[in-house]
Amino acid sequence: MATDKQSKEELQKTLNCVDLFAGAGGFSLAARRAGLEIRLAVESNKHAVETYRNNLCKASKRPIVLAGDIRLMDPVAAYSKAYKQEESCDLLLGGPPCQGFSTHRLNDSGVADERNDLIHVYFAFVRAFAPSVFLMENVPGMLWDRHAETLNRFYLQGALAGYEVQEPVVIDARDFGVPQRRKRVFILGLKRGLDLGGLAWPPRPTHGSPSACAKDPSLMPWRSCAHVFAPAEPDDLNDVHMRHSEELIEAFRRTPLNGGSRRESGRLLACHVDHDGHKDVYGRMDPSQPAPTMTTACINPSKGRFVHPTQHHGITARQAARIQTFPEDFTFSGGLMAAGVQIGNAVPVELGEQLIRYLTPLLRRARGEEKAAAPAGEPETVPA
Repeated sequence: MATDKQSKEELQKTLNCVDLFAGAGGFSLAARRAGLEIRLAVESNKHAVETYRNNLCKASKRPIVLAGDIRLMDPVAAYSKAYKQEESCDLLLGGPPCQGFSTHRLNDSGVADERNDLIHVYFAFVRAFAPSVFLMENVPGMLWDRHAETLNRFYLQGALAGYEVQEPVVIDARDFGVPQRRKRVFILGLKRGLDLGGLAWPPRPTHGSPSACAKDPSLMPWRSCAHVFAPAEPDDLNDVHMRHSEELIEAFRRTPLNGGSRRESGRLLACHVDHDGHKDVYGRMDPSQPAPTMTTACINPSKGRFVHPTQHHGITARQAARIQTFPEDFTFSGGLMAAGVQIGNAVPVELGEQLIRYLTPLLRRARGEEKAAAPAGEPETVPA
């Protein structure tokens, strides 16, 4: 409880956050939309850094952007750049590169991937910044048995840093109004002494399948991706797609509209003869459904169902960005391939915003501004 004027003013300050492995800034933009001030962002990819600065460093309160390998950075020095001595960090966000955990990695090929250890670098920053709450995002593959040792070390480091780390939850973006099937793991950590206080984690979905909506009328139907194929602005530099060979264009012409796959296209390469997987490659998107997961290769039809529903080419970077719920005026630097990587790595903006808004009462309670919510099913006591 505030006891003097200074502490009351401190409580009234805007909530703040730090974004590690920030990429193009999907999580940061989500936080800003949720009303938080971004103090610091860390990113190593030069094109993503340029994108971040072009889009998120135009506000009056600009975040500090540290460009480079996070493993070579001093977390304490980074904290000093972003915060005054009397200030504190409310929320630390981050999605360490997930390729080592990808479900596309065969057998145990991702177990020794050095990128997996970046989630432990995360904790060096957690210890230095001491946020009230941290929220980490990664791919479901990190929960596979072969990565158990890495995950266990993550939980141990969380405990040693003074955090109660919640069980990992898998959230599908389409269940929260994002026009895309995208399952990702989110791990929530609370500074020891802070508890959820009746706040259920994860939040309840807002959207669902036809069968789910029939059972629960409060749910809205999954959003289709039809709207993302509307024409872009004439001067949109990200309204570009891959240039394809005539052979590939002919294959797209043979592919049924709003669907199909490599089999219908007739494009069966030697590697497909004895391999029946990856049937979606060279397939068209179905605009009546949520889009497939936007990966770092989302603009390449040879990597998934990334062909335009009716036109004979892959989707554009702008269309992929719309699927990830980036606004129209958010531009990506570095060219088409670089844009695809940035878009595929991002947290969908609208999903991130919903999660952060949901956690806002918890962040304010950590500051002493709000009391805990009554547990589900229990009435809140009101003074007589």
